[in-house]
Amino acid sequence: MERRLHNRHKAQTLVFVAKPGRPPRLCHAVNLSANGVFIETSSLGLRKGTTVQLTFAINLGTVTKIHRRTAIVAHISRGGTGLMMESLTGTR
Repeated sequence: MERRLHNRHKAQTLVFVAKPGRPPRLCHAVNLSANGVFIETSSLGLRKGTTVQLTFAINLGTVTKIHRRTAIVAHISRGGTGLMMESLTGTR
């Protein structure tokens, strides 16, 4: 059963993932939605429930927008890490 509220879109962007007290790591986004992103990761040392800061760019043709979001690690698998982003209103 699909639980996503928003459609996922294939992504070709890089995401900086920063955990407080650690330098940011650069990761490749596999897919992206309004509420989350799945990134290819090796070992970031993150656990489910960890809060991280994301910075990524979205190319809109003539404009590139830089996004900064707080996210929570939703799941970790062999292929990467699923992150659930907090909305702009502060709710998930």
